[in-house]
Amino acid sequence: MLIFLEPRLVLFSVPKTGTTALEQALAPRAEISFRSRPEIKHINHRQYVNQIKPLLAPLGRPAFERVAVIREPLDWLRSWYRFRARDALIGHPNSTAHISFERFLRDYLSEGERPAYARLNRQSDFLANAKGEIRIEHLYRYEALPALVEFLSQRLGIPIELPRSNVSPRAATDLDPEVEAWARAALSRETEVWQSARQAAPYSTFALSSNARTIRTIAS
Repeated sequence: MLIFLEPRLVLFSVPKTGTTALEQALAPRAEISFRSRPEIKHINHRQYVNQIKPLLAPLGRPAFERVAVIREPLDWLRSWYRFRARDALIGHPNSTAHISFERFLRDYLSEGERPAYARLNRQSDFLANAKGEIRIEHLYRYEALPALVEFLSQRLGIPIELPRSNVSPRAATDLDPEVEAWARAALSRETEVWQSARQAAPYSTFALSSNARTIRTIAS
């Protein structure tokens, strides 16, 4: 997470959404930087509201605007699968080197005890507040990173060039059509949030109901 005081922006680091490259490019410009260890770098929305936002309150108005990236759900899981298939993890419980993507996906979506390699949260859970609402003023699709870079460049008043970082190794992630259809149905909540995120148009904020398959748009 990076916090910029003058433009009043908080940039969240949602895992596997390209924000590592943004952090590398922008950390020198941020007055507050949470980096390095994953539990520090990847502060979620609830942690921000409960722990970080009160520390910013003495700075007064205007309020800080929240910025985040969300990735198409299956693409996000493919990225995690490839990342955990790298040679450095072979022999570790988190390794996916010797299992298929379908096995990884089924274990991830299982309602029972999941293997270590499949213990990942949902992107929507990372972005939700304590009420299950997603109130991120500037939520961008991963595929719209150029639009996000343009937005940040304008708000920070600097040109931004992104380095390539955290690139996962190649791995087969093809799925049988029936399996893919099942997975997409199970990930429908994630897909709806991703579809509603910005590409280049004006943003909206979102509220997720307790029903995992329902999402409604609320006025900005």
